[in-house]
Amino acid sequence: MLNPKYLYLSLDLLTIFLPLLFSFYPKANFAKKWKHLLVAILIPGTVFIVWDEWFTRLGVWGFNEKYVTGMTIASLPIEEVLFFICIPYACVFVYDVSGFLIKRDYLVRSRRAISLGLILISILVGLLHSDKWYTATTFLALAGCLFVIEVVWRAGFLGRFYLSYLIILLPFFIVNGILTGSCIEEPVVWYNNSENLGLRIGTIPIEDIFYGMLLTMMNVSILEWLQHKTLKVRVQP
Repeated sequence: MLNPKYLYLSLDLLTIFLPLLFSFYPKANFAKKWKHLLVAILIPGTVFIVWDEWFTRLGVWGFNEKYVTGMTIASLPIEEVLFFICIPYACVFVYDVSGFLIKRDYLVRSRRAISLGLILISILVGLLHSDKWYTATTFLALAGCLFVIEVVWRAGFLGRFYLSYLIILLPFFIVNGILTGSCIEEPVVWYNNSENLGLRIGTIPIEDIFYGMLLTMMNVSILEWLQHKTLKVRVQP
């Protein structure tokens, strides 16, 4: 039987195991993108770890000592730091594989409308709940990120990203469900409900869905930008 102290670590490792195993599939060799992927994971990861540390100190959320090994970096369990490596790797892998398997961009015509709708909703939710740290920060950050990618950059990959994120939500609900208390006695990660909307899907705060979207979107955006930049250099005479 698994020692409860290794639960969070096990979730990290299980999340990345299959994507890592299939990264060397010859027809869609994801491992070839590791050079750019490393940057695409580390930059947002650093931002989110700083954010995580800040919110942990504020008491917006915290971690159950029962389910972590006790090793920490600042106020964060080592498992939480690994989360920002393992989860992004798995999510970007799903994005890449879905692009390989689904050749057509089914949301190409509706991409801009979806993006602008998300920006508007995120701004409204963030401003209307500016007294709640998790809600305001997540939704306003998502609005800002989407504005840069859709309006300033006018990136064409967002349609494929939205479709892949719908696929990502399935394992997201499993992993995040366990972390927030589904199927176990106590949550691995607890939330101060005065700092969020108090709306949950099962045990998962609604903000987590948009927090995850923001993180994955940053990972994918940086990867796409680096790949585009490299391709542009290669085709120049």
